[in-house]
Amino acid sequence: MSDVSSELLKEARQHFVESKYKLAEPMLEQLLLQNIRNPEIYQMLATMYYDRGQFNKAIKTFKRALEIDPGYTDASVGLSIILNDLGRYDEGKKVFTEAREILDQKKKPSLGFLDESISKKHEELSDLYAQSKLWTESLENLLKAQKVMPQRRRDLGVKIAECYSRTGESQKAIRELKEVLFIDGEFQTARLKLAQLLFMNSRVSEALEQWELVLLRDPTNFEARDGLLKAKNAKKSTLSFQDRGLQK
Repeated sequence: MSDVSSELLKEARQHFVESKYKLAEPMLEQLLLQNIRNPEIYQMLATMYYDRGQFNKAIKTFKRALEIDPGYTDASVGLSIILNDLGRYDEGKKVFTEAREILDQKKKPSLGFLDESISKKHEELSDLYAQSKLWTESLENLLKAQKVMPQRRRDLGVKIAECYSRTGESQKAIRELKEVLFIDGEFQTARLKLAQLLFMNSRVSEALEQWELVLLRDPTNFEARDGLLKAKNAKKSTLSFQDRGLQK
């Protein structure tokens, strides 16, 4: 890759992180015209398509990233999530299994003291920004912390999702939490947060499913029981409203 192309990718990546998709997309498309085989380019484009609801296009683009690099787990995770969202569970499970195997192979016995220190400093700075409700700045530092040490994706994910939610990017928050649960399906805090966000975005059936999963593992979880009750009441109200409409 030439120096010019590297700078273009760097700038596109920055726009992508800042959710400036209208600026990032033409840059990424320009890189594709140069026949640059970089899975990150396709992964970023696929994520944009997913956020816009262009699911078929997103699936094809994630698959293109994996053709270039079968071990590019960001693309595997994104593809698995979309397939499951569309009800294509067998396909999603296959991608999930393959991605988990690759993730297990990539695990390192030690993370390196320097990387860990830098990552935690970014997280500390993010917490300070969050206390002042500067959510954009908080998010930027969390993403930097994660980039320095990708192994902390699980621990940082809930905070990243909270920042997305606070800046009005609910779809990104939901996707982030799904990716965290992809890594650790037993992470109840992430599942409870996901259920709450789904409910707030009128995705009641999906929220109901997440709260039920929490209660399967912890039948006494008060938050899940309360959420389940709210979701069931919301569904009843919707059905009752629909019935009255049909009677008219």
